[in-house]
Amino acid sequence: MNNTEQELRKQLISFLTRPNAHATLDDALNGISPEHYGTKPAGMPYSVWQLAEHIRIAQWDILDFCRNPDYKEMKWPDDYWPKEPAPKDTREWENCLAAIRSDLKEFIALVEDESNDLYAPFAWGSGQNLLREAMLIADHNAYHGGQIVLARKMLDDWG
Repeated sequence: MNNTEQELRKQLISFLTRPNAHATLDDALNGISPEHYGTKPAGMPYSVWQLAEHIRIAQWDILDFCRNPDYKEMKWPDDYWPKEPAPKDTREWENCLAAIRSDLKEFIALVEDESNDLYAPFAWGSGQNLLREAMLIADHNAYHGGQIVLARKMLDDWG
């Protein structure tokens, strides 16, 4: 692998994990008061729980797409958003966060694996490749992570 591709993989992983000009997803999700998991701030359509669970579902779906030739597309938007505004309990919240971290770790392993061509379209897709999917996760997590930070600020539960 050449230096350019090594640097690209390094930068992709940085965008997925580091605070590049904004809070990380872990920063956004950690330390929220349990009483605020299911609270929808005035003017926001989603609670922090719904945003976190949506991130988990979407990230898992992208990971599944990238490694599963038998991938089955989920129904948008119904399959991507939880209906309930709050988790059943703290355990469900913690399981959501653990799954986000675990799935991201698995996705990063795909990016780190030099045998995975960043540019080759997946045979089962419609032109998508690993590079695109890495940028999609980074973009999606940053977008919704920012919404979580905003919700927490509106709930006076940030920093």
